[in-house]
Amino acid sequence: MSRQTFRYAVCGGVNLVLNWLLYALLYDVVLRFDYLNLGFIYISRHIAALAITFPVTLLTGYLLQSRISFKGSPLGDRVSSVRYLLTTLGSLAINYVCLKLFVEWAGLYAPAAQVLTSLITIVYSYLLQKYWTFRGATNQEKH
Repeated sequence: MSRQTFRYAVCGGVNLVLNWLLYALLYDVVLRFDYLNLGFIYISRHIAALAITFPVTLLTGYLLQSRISFKGSPLGDRVSSVRYLLTTLGSLAINYVCLKLFVEWAGLYAPAAQVLTSLITIVYSYLLQKYWTFRGATNQEKH
């Protein structure tokens, strides 16, 4: 396993566990409704938890990946941050669809469905981050 892949796995794992813990805390403890009526749309508790965790893990994920896993990208922070946002919006769409399927149609417990959904997005995220978001990052350190 390359150093870059190892660092991606560790940083991604830390962010993933943060996501799972935050999601479960929101779903089980903080959010005390089945559906939230915003006047123009109803939001289910499992989707509300996703909407709250997304910006938190977007920021922590970007900082971990750009500063540790894929440092040295010739693209620069501005380009890579926009690309990271676009990549994670794709992950958000996958999360949304999978949560709808797993929770509302299959009847899975929402935090368990979130874990399963996260596992689905890992390959998508890694490939896009490595070959598009932080393209060209060598992550070779001088000793």
